[in-house]
Amino acid sequence: MPPGKRELARIERRLITTLTEACETAKGEIKGFAWLTHTADLNALAATLKVTWVFETLADRKLAQVDAKARIFELTAIALKEVNIDLTPSDHSVRFDSEDECQRTHRGDWKIRLTQSRVANGG
Repeated sequence: MPPGKRELARIERRLITTLTEACETAKGEIKGFAWLTHTADLNALAATLKVTWVFETLADRKLAQVDAKARIFELTAIALKEVNIDLTPSDHSVRFDSEDECQRTHRGDWKIRLTQSRVANGG
C-alpha cells in the first residue's frame, strides 16, 4: 500500500532536515557553494527526486563539478540514506547550477528555472 499524505509529509520534512545538514556541511567545505534545493513527486520519490546544488558563480559551479562532485554526491547520499530513500546520487538526480546562470536566463526567478529545468530534463 502506498504511503498516505501524512507519511509523505513526514518523509518530506525528514528529507528537508537531512538536506539542510548536507547544505551546512558543504558551505564550510566547498568554495562558492551557496545553497541547495530539491524537487520531487512524493508519490514516486526515488524516481523523480532532483537535488540542485547552487553556487554563487558559473566559475564556482564549474570548479565544483571537477573538484567537489564526489563530495557533493557523498553528502547527497548520506542525506538520502538517513531518510531511507533508495537512490544512488547520479548526474540524473543531482544537478549543479549557479546564481549567475539563473540571473542571466531567468532574471533570478528560481521557481521558474527549477520548473523549466525539471521539464527540460525529463523530471
